[in-house]
Amino acid sequence: MKQVRLAVVGLGQRGMGLLGGVILGNEKADVVAVCDIYEDRVKEGQDKVREMRNKDVFGSVDYKDVIVREDVDVVAVLSAWESHIPIALAAMEAGKDVAMEVGGAYTVEQCWDLVNTAERTGRQVMFLENCCYGRKELTILNMVQKGVFGEIVHCAGGYMHDLRDEIAEGKERRHYRLRNYLNRNCENYPTHELGPIARVLGINKGNRMVSLTSTASKAAGLHQYILEKKADDKELVNASFAQGDIVTTVIKCAGGETITLQLDTTLPRAYCRGFTVRGTKGMYEEANNSVFLDGGDHFAKKWDNLGEYENEYLHPIWKKYLDDGVKGGHDGMDWLEFDRFFDCALEGRPYEIDVYDAASWMVISVLSEKSIALGSMPVEIPDFTKGEWITRR
Repeated sequence: MKQVRLAVVGLGQRGMGLLGGVILGNEKADVVAVCDIYEDRVKEGQDKVREMRNKDVFGSVDYKDVIVREDVDVVAVLSAWESHIPIALAAMEAGKDVAMEVGGAYTVEQCWDLVNTAERTGRQVMFLENCCYGRKELTILNMVQKGVFGEIVHCAGGYMHDLRDEIAEGKERRHYRLRNYLNRNCENYPTHELGPIARVLGINKGNRMVSLTSTASKAAGLHQYILEKKADDKELVNASFAQGDIVTTVIKCAGGETITLQLDTTLPRAYCRGFTVRGTKGMYEEANNSVFLDGGDHFAKKWDNLGEYENEYLHPIWKKYLDDGVKGGHDGMDWLEFDRFFDCALEGRPYEIDVYDAASWMVISVLSEKSIALGSMPVEIPDFTKGEWITRR
């Protein structure tokens, strides 16, 4: 069968997880090259391909070596946040499509470069926001599109995940989050749940985000954690973290809707993405997995009742997926995301999460950083579609 010939760049925790747990398990993918700045990770990637596919593949510590290879169709960028856009730009200039993992951008200009390079070279970018393919998120999207919640007024979500151990052990794990938390104060991981919210609100397809304000709390959680767990690491004990423990960002849309995003990764808590949709006929709230529709008993217990609606509203994508058998990480949405991406690449269809989505969602990090620095002042969000959001569908 025809396969997508893939170069995988970035073989850290996320990259190796996707390589072994998703990509190599899908017969639509042919991994022809692996790359990481660390030689031991390159070898680990080559060993994994050899183990699962019984073949040897090219490996390098320099991404420039793999993006120019004639046997590469798509460059999968799974590396540290700072390198995502530079590698994506170089890959497109080399005539390759890009599948790029999520994270925030570092300048507005980077986002414009991403869009302008894609338009000039004719290459496509698939932004790998796996939450857009979550079972709950797609079920709610289906309900929204069928008018169950009425006119949508407000959405909320975020990345609420206790990452203190991962950040504090950044040197040992060679993980990029540590250096970001030391030096930046922003909504650094905006696309969980902004991706699914953008789908609900038709962002870049009949609607767009126009401005935001962002506010950060003080930074105290990591320091306390390090005092208790890594007191012998004098460098970190004496470090001053720039990243506030809680960052709240409020976005205004052209259609009048509002979005609230929250970053909450350095205090003790249970994992939650906080996906919330509020409309004139009802609401959904992920924290208690509940649907509430107008006309019912306002005081009746409604918690954890989404399953009652799945017979009617489970998204067709997930119905087919369940029939075929759920695979892959993050409750299956990693597998579904890549499987649909491979289908688009093989069939020559536009990628489902495109370069305009990538730029619009990634730029939130830069703009939140600016708003926080200015005392929570409003900041304008660029229109990366250059006016085409009005007619795009």
